[in-house]
Amino acid sequence: MSKGRLQSTQRKTRRPQELIKFSRFVGVSLSGGKSDKACVAVVEYYPEHKKVFLARLFEKIKSEPGDVSADLKIHQIISQYEGETESVAFDVPLQLPKCMRCKLKCPGYEVCDEEEIKWLRNHYEKLNLKKRPKKVFTPYTQRCVETYLAQELEEPFELHHALGSNLAPLTARAHFITRRLKMKFIEVLPKLSIWRLGLQLKVSKSHLRFHRHAVGGDESRRVFLQALSEKLGVFIYQQDMKSMIENNHAFEAFISALTGYLSQQKVTEKRPNDFPKSESWIEFPKAD
Repeated sequence: MSKGRLQSTQRKTRRPQELIKFSRFVGVSLSGGKSDKACVAVVEYYPEHKKVFLARLFEKIKSEPGDVSADLKIHQIISQYEGETESVAFDVPLQLPKCMRCKLKCPGYEVCDEEEIKWLRNHYEKLNLKKRPKKVFTPYTQRCVETYLAQELEEPFELHHALGSNLAPLTARAHFITRRLKMKFIEVLPKLSIWRLGLQLKVSKSHLRFHRHAVGGDESRRVFLQALSEKLGVFIYQQDMKSMIENNHAFEAFISALTGYLSQQKVTEKRPNDFPKSESWIEFPKAD
C-alpha cells in the first residue's frame, strides 16, 4: 500500500471519532507552590449519550530538576486544552478583595460608597443586631462571597479570607497561573458542591462533612464516588477511582471540574439580586 493511500485510510478511520461532539471541563485543586499536592482533572460530557466521563487525572504535580516548576507544569497541562474547554474551575479565590483592586482615593471603608463595601457594611450591621460580640469586616482580606456563604445558606460554610494567612499564597498562585491563559475561569468550593450533590444522592451527612478528614475521609470519598457513579451514571476508571479515594486533592480537582459541567448545564445557584455585580461569585449546585 502506498504512503498516500495509507494516510487516506488513517484519516477515514479517525473521522468517526472526530465527529463525536463533547464538552470539556477542567478542574484544578491547588496546594502550596512548594508542595507536590496540586491535581488537575479533565471531565468530558457527551450530550448524545448524556454521559459524564472523567477523562484525565493529573496527580501530585511537582517541580522537576532544572527550570521546570510545578506552576509551569500546571500551566502546560491546562494550556493543552486551550480553545477546546468550556471552563477551568479553581478551588481557590480568583479575584482579590475590593480594597486591593480599588484605585480611588480611599476615604476609609467606614464611609466608603463603593458597592462591594456598602454591601459588606450593611451585611455586618444586620448580623451584629443578632449576634454578640459584634464583628467587623476587613475588605482588604475578605470578599462579599465569603461572607454570603458563611451566613446565608442552609448551613454555614466558613471560608478563609481570600487574602488571609491560609489562602493568600494560593490566591497569588492561581493569579500567576491564570494570567498567562485565555480561557474561561470559574471559582468553586468543593466542600459545598459535595454537600449539595451528596444530599441529592442520599449520601449521609457525616460522609459529606468529613471527606477531608485524615481518619475516615477515604471511606467518605469512596461512598460519595460510588453514589455518583451508580445514581448519576458518571463514568470513572477504577484506577482514577482508587486515586481519588486515596488522595483528597485529586478528588476535589474532579469535583471542581464536575461543578464546571453543572454550571454549563445551568443547575448552579445564581448570585442574589442584591449581590454586587463586579464581585466574584462561587459556582455551586442548586439545592433542588
